[in-house]
Amino acid sequence: MKNHIAGWLFVAVQGVILISLIVIPGSDAWPTPSWVHALATAAILAGLALIGVASLKLGPGITPTPMPSSMGRLTTTGLYRWMRHPVYTGVLTIVIGMVAQSGNLVSLAIGVSAFAFFSVKARWEEARLAERYPGYHDYARRTPRFFPILNLRSR
Repeated sequence: MKNHIAGWLFVAVQGVILISLIVIPGSDAWPTPSWVHALATAAILAGLALIGVASLKLGPGITPTPMPSSMGRLTTTGLYRWMRHPVYTGVLTIVIGMVAQSGNLVSLAIGVSAFAFFSVKARWEEARLAERYPGYHDYARRTPRFFPILNLRSR
């Protein structure tokens, strides 16, 4: 029951972060010429596509919370071959686009906090995935958490 409540708290905090980025008005802390706006829009669209493709790959195992589904299985193919959390990567890509378009230092701070938040959320989820799926530790050892080209120490 504790995990279930914690899972929904993660969803609530994620919602606050994303809604904040949507409702905070833009400013002029940095220039947002049309090419920056276009790249940011492309990032937002790419993030949406990542979320869609990754969600479809999970099929009936997709859940709104970071708790593994009883209908799920350990997915290690498709986008999951390159990153452990492509849905989160999609959300973070959207955050990057929104912050770039905003020109707002408050949005930048929220964007940085989003990266910290998703790191914590992913670690919490990974502990549950490791309990549910015996092969998860091996998968995590060979697969970066969010961004495959930034194969930094994400474990």
